[in-house]
Amino acid sequence: MANARRDSTAYTIGFAALVCLVCAVPIAAAAVMLRPRQEQNQRLDRLTKVLTVAGLIESEERLSPEQVESRFNEYVVARPINITDGSTVDTIDTEMYDQRRAARDPALSVAAPENAARVLRVPKVAVVYEVRENDQLRSIVVPIQGYGLWSTMYGYLALEPDARTVSGITFYEHGETAGLGGEIENPRWQARWIGRQAIDETGAVRLEVIKGTAGDPATDPYRMDGLSGATITGRGVSATLDFWLGPNGFGPYLDKTRAERGRGN
Repeated sequence: MANARRDSTAYTIGFAALVCLVCAVPIAAAAVMLRPRQEQNQRLDRLTKVLTVAGLIESEERLSPEQVESRFNEYVVARPINITDGSTVDTIDTEMYDQRRAARDPALSVAAPENAARVLRVPKVAVVYEVRENDQLRSIVVPIQGYGLWSTMYGYLALEPDARTVSGITFYEHGETAGLGGEIENPRWQARWIGRQAIDETGAVRLEVIKGTAGDPATDPYRMDGLSGATITGRGVSATLDFWLGPNGFGPYLDKTRAERGRGN
């Protein structure tokens, strides 16, 4: 009779439920206990990427978490802005604000117009990073994202104080093909962006990734080397810049920055 009961459907379901419960409790507890550490690691990773694209960390330099925090606080101001007009939003705590999550929340974002970067929604508030030294603006770092061949590519773009000239670029998360589109992570390719003009004197976004090799920044400022075998990824990068530096992205903030510098601020 005991064996018969053990072979029953009720016994099998009950035993499976008990095993799941026993396994789930320690896993859930570990997840809860580790969450603050995971969030801190994600924050340090973000700060490190901003420092790197801004040229505040050398390629071979290895900083402790305390050094990352110290250098970021010394040189970088995280500024939440209204994406519509570029004004500062004083009510946002940048330490707690998750821009990617906000973009998925209909209450905190707006639908993007149809665009080649395939950005669906834009957060009402976005965080830009102003690099300052002796209270003088040295560069601006803005988050960018857009679709390549296979995936959404996430990165940061750094601009000189003129809010036009590229001083750095990095892509830190994507699913592009290794050795082809994945070359957007290649430091040599990224270094070729420095000095190119993202925006012309009229305020139009001009910089694009071409098929083939571009000239140097001085003679060919609005074009960037293509990626061999990854034409669609290159188009995605171009579309990403066009969207985020344009009127539906950080365009109003960059216009405001140029206007303020023109007034000597």
